[in-house]
Formats: sequence, C-alpha cells, structure tokens
Amino acid sequence: MTPSRFSRGISVREATTETTWRALLAPRLLLTLCVLLGGVLLHSMNVLITATLLPSIVAELGGANLMSWPTTAFVASSIIAASGTSLVSGRFGNRRAFAGGAVIYAAGAVLCACAPSIGFVIAGRFVQGLGGGLLSALAYVFVRNAFPEPLWPKVFGLLAGVWSVTVLVGPLIGGVFASFGHWRGAFVTVAGIGYLLAAGAAYTLPADKQGDQTVSRTFPASRVALICGAIALLSVASVVAGPAVKAMLIVATVVAFVEMMRIDRRAGAPLLPSDAFSLRSPNGAGLWMGLLMSVGYSPLAIYAPLFLQRLHGLNPLGAGYMVALASLAWTTAALWVASLSEDWPPKMIVIGPSTMGAGLAGVGILMAPGPVAALILPIVLIGIGIGSAWAFVLQRVMSGAKGGEENIAAAGIALGAATAGLVANASGLNNGLDPSAMLRASLTVPLALVAAPLAASAIGVRLNLMVQRSSKQGIVTSGQD
Repeated sequence: MTPSRFSRGISVREATTETTWRALLAPRLLLTLCVLLGGVLLHSMNVLITATLLPSIVAELGGANLMSWPTTAFVASSIIAASGTSLVSGRFGNRRAFAGGAVIYAAGAVLCACAPSIGFVIAGRFVQGLGGGLLSALAYVFVRNAFPEPLWPKVFGLLAGVWSVTVLVGPLIGGVFASFGHWRGAFVTVAGIGYLLAAGAAYTLPADKQGDQTVSRTFPASRVALICGAIALLSVASVVAGPAVKAMLIVATVVAFVEMMRIDRRAGAPLLPSDAFSLRSPNGAGLWMGLLMSVGYSPLAIYAPLFLQRLHGLNPLGAGYMVALASLAWTTAALWVASLSEDWPPKMIVIGPSTMGAGLAGVGILMAPGPVAALILPIVLIGIGIGSAWAFVLQRVMSGAKGGEENIAAAGIALGAATAGLVANASGLNNGLDPSAMLRASLTVPLALVAAPLAASAIGVRLNLMVQRSSKQGIVTSGQD
C-alpha cells in the first residue's frame, strides 16, 4: 500500500493550508464567494469603464467642461454610502442591504444608458456610487459572517485581487461598446449584471445572524455633507466664469474641509483619527501622503483616454488599455515591494511619490507630440510610483485609522478629479473639444498635478524622520528601564 501524504509526516501547517483552500470549493461557500467577488468587481471596474466611455459620451451629448463630474459624483456618493453602511444594514439586514446596493447600482447604470444630456450621466453616476459603496463595504462584512475564521485571510486576499481583474474587464467592456458607437450598451450590460447580482445575493447570501443588526450607529450627516460639499464646491469652481468667483469657491472648499476635521475631532465616533493631517504625527503625515498621491493619480483616468483618442486617433479600447497600464503597474509594484527587506520601506515612501511626479511630467510633455508608444513608460511610472509606496505609507498610519484611510483616499480621488477639471477648463476645454484647447489641456492638466506627488514625497521625508526619532526614543526609554 502506498503511504498517504499524512502517513509520510505532512506538517500541520501544510494540512491546514490545503484544507483551507479546498474548503472554499464547498458549494455553499463558493456561491457566497462568487456573489461577494461580483459585488466588489462591479464597484471597482467603474472608473476604467467610465474613463473609456467618456470621450464617446461627450462627443454625443456635449459637456466637455463637465468631464470630471461623473467621477466626482460617483466617489462623493460612495463616501456617503460607505459612511452609512452600518446604519443601512442595521435597518434592513446585511443580505437585503447588499441586494439593495446591487439594485441601486443597476438603476444608476440604467439612468446613464438613457441619458439625454451629460447632466443625467452625472446623476446616474451619483446613484451608482451609492450602490457601489454599499456593495464594497458589505462584502467585507460578509466575510466574517459567512466564512469560518481560518478562511478569512484567503477570502480577503481574493477580494483584494478583484481590483487586478478590473484592469482587464473595465476597458474591455467600455472599449468594445464605444468602438462600435454604442456606449449606452455598456451601461445596459452593467445594469443587467447588477440585477443578476441582486438576485444571486437574495438567494445565496446567508441570513443575518443574531446581533448582526446591532452594529448601526448615528449617520455622521454633517461631516459627510462637508466632505461632499468641498468636492462639489471645487467642481463648480471649474465651470464658473471669473477668477474672483473661482477663488472664492476654492477658499470655501478649504474651509469646508477644515470645518469637517474640526467637528470630527470632537465627535464621539470620529471618521478620522484625532491627529488627522497633523504634520507633527506619523498618522497625520501618512494621511496627507495618501490624499496627495490619490490627487495625483486620479486625473489620468479621466482625461488621458480623451487626449489619446483626439490627438492620436486611438480607438476607445486601445485608449482604455493604455490608461489601465497604470493600474496594472500599481498592482505589480505592490506585489514586488511586499518582499523587500525592512531597509526599503523608508526609501520607497520617498521614491514612490517622486516616481509618480516624473511619470505625470512625462505624460504632460509627451502627450501632444507623441508617439503613443513613448507614453507607455510615463504611464507605467505613475502606477509603479503609487504601488511601491502605498502599502508602506498605510503601515505608518495607526491601525485604528482604517476607516479614515478609505474615506481620505476616496476624497483624494474626487478632489483630484475636480482639480483636473479646473485646470482643463482653464485651458479652454470648457468651450468644447477644440483642437487648440485639447493641446493646451494635454500639457497643463498633468503638469499642474505634478505638485501633489512631489509634496507627498517631501512629507515622506518628514514621516521617516518622525519614525526614526520615535524609534530612538523608544530605545533610550527601554535602556533606562
């Protein structure tokens, strides 16, 4: 008789790992896993789908001056939904809340598909953000409710891996439909997926356990309103006439953001850590870096497909995948730096944002003259820069700030999109897709955002110094003891 692997002395760790992965194939767990992965995928692929479709949408409906608004609307409503997830699940239960999120997301896609003007697209994206925020947040809640604890790390890893799949799926869906002149069909397809996901969630996800609905808390309405208000004010500043009015709206944006932090620090259940955005603490400096890197990264997905299609004649599918190179590079860099020694994180915190800045500058300088192949390197540099630093920055932030990190990253994407819209319209893009305005915007939009990652790099130097100082003080204290 041939001895089994266990009789040959397989280690406990090997047996546990093998059993854990195999356990995910159990029908009940596999169906639940597919639904949760589908929810995260539906939420995550929105940016690349919309980026690929936007040039076609603007060409048919007009509204080039509002190109950044679909993204800001989606992200702002996602912040609202994520902040109120516990309230919604407490009222309706996790399963119904998840299914409802899928229905809301699909309804927003239908509104986009039927849009007679860019305003309806923006409204549809806002509705989609509400559903997407619920789907993404509740997926992680269900991991703890639906899977045995030994499986949690595996499932969390799979949920994180969905964002890599987005790099392939997002541009493919948007590009295929836009290339054939049927951008509305992309939203119809997404809506169909959303409704199927809702049905699957209703029949597949486990019923709420006793106590699942006791986690709700008061919705932080005033603070979320101030965050969204800051995003809205900066977006409005991009389309109003007159430098004085623009300046007033920008100042109001800063005031709204500062007021939100002031209220949050006095709240019983704060959204952010008490030292958020204080450059005198590692926590605050880390959040600043997350915000600034998000600001520098987001405009690439909004305007690069437009520039590539209009200036170089790329089809929507090709332009979508060019932009997706940055996301792919982000994921690849994040996986590579994860295995680096402990000497590297302080270096990458400074080098990563600087690499982003170099990539943005390269995109600005090379976008108009081309050739298209020359843009591959700077686009990849943007992804490598943020991917090589992001995880290490988050490690420097206190674990209790997780919710704050997510909200600030989302706010950074929205503020970055609004800032890019402000710069693009100042370059003349608000007058339509005029070729001369397109040339100016292709240079000024990326170059104007270079300052954000470079500032993050400078803050990274300060962050490293604070960490080193704290470590030395800890050693001295330990020696005195």
